[in-house]
Amino acid sequence: MTAGSPRDKPSLSAAHVESISSGSENGGYLRGNHAATPGDDSDESTALLGPGGPGRDQGTPRKDSWVGLEDFEGFPWWKKPSVWWLLVPYALFTLAFGGTIVPKLNLIIDLICQRHFADRSAADPEFSYKPVILGSDNPQCLLPEVQRIVATFMLIYNVLIGVLSSLTAPKLGALSDRYGRKRIMVISSFGGIVGEVIIILTAKYPDVIHYKWIIVGAFFDGLAGSFTAGSVLTHSYASDCTPPSKRSVAIGYLHSCLYSGLAFGPLIAGYFVEWMGSLVSIFYVTLGCHVFFILFTYFAIPESLSKKRQHLARERYAMEQAKFGPVPTFVSSIQNYVPFGKHFTDATRSWRAANPFAPLKILYPTGPGTSQLRRNLLAMAFIDFCIVGVAMSSGPVIILYTEYMFSWGNLEASRFISLTYTVRVVILVGVFPVINYLFRTRKRQAKIRRQRVLDEAAGIPVSPAFEAKNAGADRLDIWILRTALLSDVVGVVGYIFVRSSSMFVLCAIVTAFGGLGSATISASLSKQVPADRVGQVLGAAGLLHALSRIVAPAIFNGLYAATVESFPQAVFILLSAMFALAFLASLLVRPHVFLDEDDEPVAGDAGASRSSNRNGSRRDEMEDDELLRSV
Repeated sequence: MTAGSPRDKPSLSAAHVESISSGSENGGYLRGNHAATPGDDSDESTALLGPGGPGRDQGTPRKDSWVGLEDFEGFPWWKKPSVWWLLVPYALFTLAFGGTIVPKLNLIIDLICQRHFADRSAADPEFSYKPVILGSDNPQCLLPEVQRIVATFMLIYNVLIGVLSSLTAPKLGALSDRYGRKRIMVISSFGGIVGEVIIILTAKYPDVIHYKWIIVGAFFDGLAGSFTAGSVLTHSYASDCTPPSKRSVAIGYLHSCLYSGLAFGPLIAGYFVEWMGSLVSIFYVTLGCHVFFILFTYFAIPESLSKKRQHLARERYAMEQAKFGPVPTFVSSIQNYVPFGKHFTDATRSWRAANPFAPLKILYPTGPGTSQLRRNLLAMAFIDFCIVGVAMSSGPVIILYTEYMFSWGNLEASRFISLTYTVRVVILVGVFPVINYLFRTRKRQAKIRRQRVLDEAAGIPVSPAFEAKNAGADRLDIWILRTALLSDVVGVVGYIFVRSSSMFVLCAIVTAFGGLGSATISASLSKQVPADRVGQVLGAAGLLHALSRIVAPAIFNGLYAATVESFPQAVFILLSAMFALAFLASLLVRPHVFLDEDDEPVAGDAGASRSSNRNGSRRDEMEDDELLRSV
């Protein structure tokens, strides 16, 4: 037996285990074949004897090792997934999204107005009108009948995208668990390309291509999941390759890209259109951004899910689908004669069990010991709905309110939007990482140093690596979430009472701290489930986002229209009530509650008993390996 053999390593007795200070929000520190119980929630790392277990070289300590990156060890840097790969293409993606909101609306108004006047002129030869120039000021279009047609058209456009994306975004998120993130990201981006091409053709040839063809573009955009699917997939990618202790910050970077796009996209687009002298030019740029995103994602970004994890997710999905029974005989016979026959059979089985709200099932787990996990998931889903769905849907109403109360024009409104979103970006990029370092990373590093001193005193080999494992949202996540929601409540309540523009802007800056909540809730949701179900749970959240795009605008716009003459602040009472309910829901969330790799619910304090199950988990890993060999 060699000197480095695992059998030469000293094993720990139960007394040794209990003598070591426990504390890790992910399930404790592993020492050889023993596990200490979790206690403190400031750590999300598990100390190992090395990346390969006992007997490995005990060299210089290195960075934390996230279990999601184990399959990529030894790969060159350009083949290792990281959230940094996403920032540049996602920033361009969000700039294109934010930059075309106003130009697209103005283009649609001009096209509808142009067609309306042409139809009236054809019906009445004596009718005369000033020609409508696309992208120019067209005061002749400020007619009630034109505004009514535009409002109806935009309602159909937004509802179609919202309904379709609510159906497809969860499916794409679940598919990404089984077939990889980057492949599904590329597929979902093609819908945006089709939509931009149709808009360009409609603007270039308005006499030949009717503006109603834009609805066809909305159909393909929604069918591909639209912006909802893009957010779900990028957040899933970040969750795959980021340890739980750093996941909120990583997703915060993605949210900062989104807010940057919303803040600077309209300004950049406005200056670009003025420089080029053509409204259509911005859509060529947007089309180029979509193409760049697809090419960069497909050829440059490394996949975040290894083949092993994809195979395991597919096998789990197959077992779940088998519960619905076999497909008809004629369908199974087609499998041998058509390309991708197996996928055709799987799709048929899926359609038989189709339910538009089936993706929400993951938010309501059942069975023994799932009550707290179910409470966590439902509370977080409601909070996410309020933060992302309701808050973003109320944005247009806030702009209408400021223009009505303070007589703001386009310039003042644009500055207001840019300021509030810029503050959110600064908080997510500058403040959030500092909070994470002070209250999580530094405490973890201090604990690791203390643990090594105890290990050396006990004669235990010093661990060179610390493997991060998931253990649900920790107390820091929950307190950040509550603080963010409280800032939203305070800021929106301020909207109700202030009557000066400067104080209104100050209240908006207070609500900007709520941006911490948007990143934290996405990360916390991903921590509630194992890695192969992250896309599924974020897809369920995406379904709620899409539904909010349908319901929330109608509620907020309808309430504002009904009360603008008597009490225009009524909409802020509703908004503050929603954030207050979200804050109360956050009080129901408990730390260290999650679904483990074996689909068994684990509560924070109950995690201490999990050390007795370590041999079972090791047997499950061996079964997974056997399963992969048979694939």
